Amino acid sequence: MEESRLCQWSVIRSILAIVQWWGFNVTVIIMNKWIFQKLDFTFPLSVSCIHFICSAIGAYLVIKVLKLKPLITVEPENRWRRIFPMSFVFCINIVLGNVSLRYIPVSFMQTIKSFTPATTVVLQWLVWRKYFDWRIWASLVPIVGGILLTSITELSFNMLGFCAALFGCLATSTKTILAESLLHGYKFDSINTVFYMAPFATMIMAIPAVLLEGSGVLEWFRTCPSLLSSLIIIFGSGVMAFCLNFSIFYVIHSTTAVTFNVAGNLKVAVAVTCSWLIFRNPISAMNAVGCTVTLVGCTFYGYVRHMLSQQPPGTPRTPRTPRNRMEQIPLVNEKLDDKV
Repeated sequence: MEESRLCQWSVIRSILAIVQWWGFNVTVIIMNKWIFQKLDFTFPLSVSCIHFICSAIGAYLVIKVLKLKPLITVEPENRWRRIFPMSFVFCINIVLGNVSLRYIPVSFMQTIKSFTPATTVVLQWLVWRKYFDWRIWASLVPIVGGILLTSITELSFNMLGFCAALFGCLATSTKTILAESLLHGYKFDSINTVFYMAPFATMIMAIPAVLLEGSGVLEWFRTCPSLLSSLIIIFGSGVMAFCLNFSIFYVIHSTTAVTFNVAGNLKVAVAVTCSWLIFRNPISAMNAVGCTVTLVGCTFYGYVRHMLSQQPPGTPRTPRTPRNRMEQIPLVNEKLDDKV
């Protein structure tokens, strides 16, 4: 009886963790799009900088003040040698995501972001000469095909937004690959990652934001008809961005890898649906098919990775894998979503 209750509580906790993760993720995406489209605050660098500041303050409060998470100590020299390069790529990744949100619909942007597994595998193959099981390559086919179909049939296509989202996938993959070497020996969770990276990201982003967008932001302050409510929404999106990181920490410890993978892809579907209900951007039937194919491909890719990771040592290699090369599993963490 006691075991049954524990099992039920575990299921309930997992569901609650996933739902609150979905909620924060969709809220951040919708608020950012609302800021760019409805508030006419078309300054992605400044929005990113605000997010970094809010995340840095939030992480400090959680670790140093509330002590909800223990601090993972990093030596000062390693902060500049290891954390700073990661923060730079991390900064580029977030900025490109916000730039893409300014120019293309949420549905299109979220679909393109699903291309990240493919860019990660290809980068590791090209740069590190890592070999992968043929099933990994096969699982990428529907992802690539779905994104091609979505891009061709997108009714609100914008080349700048498309390129920003695509290069954002490359930045995410680069950050994942760098993390494997630069953060070797440190087992960061999402909160400690933000604690160390957000201050560096703020330093990196502050100067470009002031130089490139400072005059535009001042003009927006002078002409905004409802300044107080707009600022509440803008800074509220920064607070929600930090809460998203905290929710990721919670969901990682409440679900299995397979559940996390499926929930992550369903999260994209929820974000696409909610954005369409709010912004009513036109979506053709073939565009919806392409998005669906991409999400199914991502789910299949996650399943293949999980199955390969569960193979016992000594499993026979496939004929396509050279004997002097170890067959690899992509470095994408199957239980961590890359967000700030």
